[in-house]
Amino acid sequence: MSIAPAPQPPATAVQPSFADIGTPLRDVTFVVVDLETTGSRANDAGITEIGAVKVRGGEVLGEFQSLVNPGRPVPAFVARLTGITTAMVSTAPGIELVLPGFLEFAHGCVLVAHNAPFDIGFLRAACADLDYAWPGFDVVDTLPLARRVVPRDEAPNHKLATLARLFRAQTSPDHRALADARATVDVLHALLERLAPLGVTHLEDLATAADPVPADVRRKSTLADELPSAPGVYLFRGPDEEVLYVGTSTNIRKRVRSYFTAAEKRRRITEMVRIAHAVTPVVCATPLEAQVRELRLITEHAPRYNRRSKHPERQTWVRLTDEPYPRLSVVPEVRGDVPHIGPFTSRRTATAAVEAMHDAIALRQCTQRLPAVARSPRSPCALAGLGRCSAPCTATTGPDTGYRALVEQARTALTGDPSAVVRALAERVARLAGQERFEEAGQVTARLRAFVRAAARTQRMDPLSRCAELVAARPTAAGGWEIVVVRHARLAGTAVTGPREDPLPVVDALRATAEVVEPAQPPAPACHPEEAALVLDWLDQPHVRLVHVSGPWTCPVRSALAHADLDDVSASVALALGGADTMAAC
Repeated sequence: MSIAPAPQPPATAVQPSFADIGTPLRDVTFVVVDLETTGSRANDAGITEIGAVKVRGGEVLGEFQSLVNPGRPVPAFVARLTGITTAMVSTAPGIELVLPGFLEFAHGCVLVAHNAPFDIGFLRAACADLDYAWPGFDVVDTLPLARRVVPRDEAPNHKLATLARLFRAQTSPDHRALADARATVDVLHALLERLAPLGVTHLEDLATAADPVPADVRRKSTLADELPSAPGVYLFRGPDEEVLYVGTSTNIRKRVRSYFTAAEKRRRITEMVRIAHAVTPVVCATPLEAQVRELRLITEHAPRYNRRSKHPERQTWVRLTDEPYPRLSVVPEVRGDVPHIGPFTSRRTATAAVEAMHDAIALRQCTQRLPAVARSPRSPCALAGLGRCSAPCTATTGPDTGYRALVEQARTALTGDPSAVVRALAERVARLAGQERFEEAGQVTARLRAFVRAAARTQRMDPLSRCAELVAARPTAAGGWEIVVVRHARLAGTAVTGPREDPLPVVDALRATAEVVEPAQPPAPACHPEEAALVLDWLDQPHVRLVHVSGPWTCPVRSALAHADLDDVSASVALALGGADTMAAC
């Protein structure tokens, strides 16, 4: 694929999240906070003290401590536990004076607390009471981290005091905010030392460090360390550089890291991660390019851990044969300039579509090639006796003109308006349902859907497959343009322009350098059919503008597209009977 370089938009003041930039833990600024309160519930208790310690890379950068007037008496049992009495806080500043100072102290940092929901819950409630927007801090809770790496045979529980003794903290917690925060700093550092061998080296690792992820899987998270935080495709590679899995994401680094956390619950993918030894990124200019590259790489490498799109050669088509008395045939590829519908993902579905056509149109179902005029009379088959075949094999005086009318009806249903088939099968479903033969009605409905959806897919894809070149553009969020060149339904080139850049020179350059694409036999595209579907979906998006089309790009006015999205056959009948003029334009 030929891709013109995408100019970068001017820098904007945007603060990316830690998950996006992947901050190593040594570069993270933590604010370890502890609160003392008058009770355990934020909606009916108040804060009596805030203590916090700011640290980065093991170094203390500053401390914050203040008593707080909770606006209510301190219960006796709380005073005995903390040593903070009503008299001590009666002259202290209120939370409306203390909270702004703390938020400024913690600005841009990651909050840490032991049993964080308690402390963070009180801080959020205080912000809500004062009509402050919660800053959206990243929060680390040392309690679940301790449960992850400190077994019961090493410590009887995971209380802060117990952990402080275990890790020989320099400060003993005594239920005063600053002392408890200082002790939590030492506990945090000890926990990080234990987590490092498990692959917890970045902040996004820490966010999922308490998840029940096998240690050998978590250690593989280092495979994502050097990946770009950009849209594109990623390839997991195993022994001998085998491509194990191909995926796509708007942020390669963030997506790959998720494979090493509890968010990944697929056992096959966990097995793949254990085998993988490297991840190869392919940065793409646009999401459409990423989707197309993913599809092409899956088709090329057939990775054993990708479940879809590995065998395009197994897709099948339904063809109206080119002979004196045409019939429907299931074929592996488009052959000849005759009507086709497809592709079908299985031969079974293709056969169901053929059966739907046979239910409505009495085409012959025998497979031998018939002459235009039989030399000697033949006996009609059983299907002819049932009215399901017009028996052209019995024509001895001249070509069967009645059969020609049936062929034209079938040709119209395949390439244009399928209302005759929809109407016939829907009426049959209604009769079966009226007789309470619901299982048979369901089988007929499935056949009808297989036919209509394939016909709609083909009628949508065929015009683009015949189009030698189409250039389209879509505005980007940054104010530029995303430009694509499509040739015979294959993405031949893509580029992105800046917000103040003239897009026409880029269009001209892209057309000159785009991939040369040889046409396939329409309606088959010159690419994987799923790639054509991706391109068509992109072209159908709002605000897409056509820049250049080499020839006509149209769909039938009355087509299968008018029926393809309907959920039930009765609605299809209503449309077929009363909506014959429905437009179905590309």
